[in-house]
Amino acid sequence: MTPKKRLGEFLIEKGFITEAQLHVALEEQKRTGELLGLILMRHKAVSEETIALCVLANQLEVDFVHLKELSPDPAALERLPVKFANHYKVFPLSYVDGVLTVAMSNPLDLGTVDGLSLVVRGRIRPVLANAQEILEAVRAHYGLGADTVDQLMSDREPESPEVAWQDIREDTSEASISQFLNQLIVQACAEQATDIHIEPFEDEVRVRYRIDGALYDAKAPENLRFFRDILISRIKIMANLNIAEKRLPQDGRFKVNIGGQTMDLRVSILPTAAGEGAVLRIRNAVKLYSLKDLGFGEREQLWLRELLQRPYGIVFVTGPTGSGKTTTLYTCLSELNKENTKIITVEDPVEYRLKGVIQVQAHPAIGLTFATTLRSMLRHDPDVLMVGEVRDTETAEITVQSALTGHLVFSTLHTNDAASGVTRLLDMGIEPYLISSSVEAFIAQRLVRTLCPRCRVRAALTPDVAASFGVPGEASRTIVYEPGGCKECRMTGYRGRQVIVECLMMTDEVRALVTQRATAGEIRAHAVRLGMRTLLQHGWEKVREGIVAPGEVLQAVK
Repeated sequence: MTPKKRLGEFLIEKGFITEAQLHVALEEQKRTGELLGLILMRHKAVSEETIALCVLANQLEVDFVHLKELSPDPAALERLPVKFANHYKVFPLSYVDGVLTVAMSNPLDLGTVDGLSLVVRGRIRPVLANAQEILEAVRAHYGLGADTVDQLMSDREPESPEVAWQDIREDTSEASISQFLNQLIVQACAEQATDIHIEPFEDEVRVRYRIDGALYDAKAPENLRFFRDILISRIKIMANLNIAEKRLPQDGRFKVNIGGQTMDLRVSILPTAAGEGAVLRIRNAVKLYSLKDLGFGEREQLWLRELLQRPYGIVFVTGPTGSGKTTTLYTCLSELNKENTKIITVEDPVEYRLKGVIQVQAHPAIGLTFATTLRSMLRHDPDVLMVGEVRDTETAEITVQSALTGHLVFSTLHTNDAASGVTRLLDMGIEPYLISSSVEAFIAQRLVRTLCPRCRVRAALTPDVAASFGVPGEASRTIVYEPGGCKECRMTGYRGRQVIVECLMMTDEVRALVTQRATAGEIRAHAVRLGMRTLLQHGWEKVREGIVAPGEVLQAVK
């Protein structure tokens, strides 16, 4: 039992506040006479729930544990099966001398304590913990959906080679796999993952989430390998794919509703030597961002909004795959989407659904290419067009002609920087005079991870890094930030992503260089002299603001 203590002492002992924070709060209490807990909450030192739990633990004279700061004993996890941890909403912490210490949201629930005692055949020592933290700990340490897989394993008969096929047909098995897949998707959305990777190997199935551009293990149950084919079949059914076809890649999509939000999942099935694998790309079907949210600087926002007001011309967004080009284009379209404007897009695939915009899905296998769709789109009297990507000469020519005939066109190119967009179009066979007459701007962008504001750490800017940014004089007087690591950011030091951009506006001087077939380097150098901020320079601005780590920018633009 824990003897009763003053609230401040209890909070310090558990690591929720510091001595300094308590001192400030006590001084204020002397002046105002308020309750200490209210003062600490107003200063945002602790949450209301933490105060309540600490007071409750003190009154009950039980230990209060902060599960995010603890690592459980593997022996305790083995002692309590996952199905009982989920059923009783508890989490085992340690097992010593026949006593299992269990975190509970209600330590006075004698029914649960007695039930657990029968399960583990030993004594139970309850401690108080946050109910949400208990659920998160069960998922993190037992594995996502482990209770579902555990139930499937209990119904499985390995001796019979026919059981696996029987399970696929049975409604109960499919419902269980459906439940597991739902848990997988809900957790991915909770962690703001953009992709779910289900990867088959000879002796395991690995599940990973892509979060902020990096892959993280989702800690799937070990026994999931026995239900790999059933899981892939369930995904195919939801995406309206052919479950009998296991030799060829397949692509599809489906929607789910999570907490009132509609999420659009693009599915890609790939046959491998070890079985079929799947990638589910997650998109919020309705949520769009502002240019500021995306990370555009004030200067770039002004330039882009000026481009949106032009009656015709082409705006190309360039960058590698996964750099957020489509998101930027849809942000532009959302600002243009008004009752008096007709917008048509052709994409492969359609990634966002935007009400009021006519969206066409390209289908090259049946002849519905970007080029053929563009020709038909022009006969529908649009004001604004968006072409998902200019990848061949025919599409490039029709895009240019569309701009020259009075349409505002948005599209993407795969180039490393803005100036290289000119070279790419020349390589496709577009004449220089057509480029200079039709294109209004090339916008290059990259996605960089932003630092977690809770755990970022101050660091000195080294001369080598300053030189890499082209600001050697800043090394001795600039403080930068590096990633730290906390529970809020999964110990990575990063939370979220923003773009760094460079906007090459087609001024008269730049158009003249294009007409003369100048190289990308010459165009870039001239644009910089005219005031263009490069990707590196925009990244340096975010480094100075403490938003991004220096290494993250250098890695993105190398």
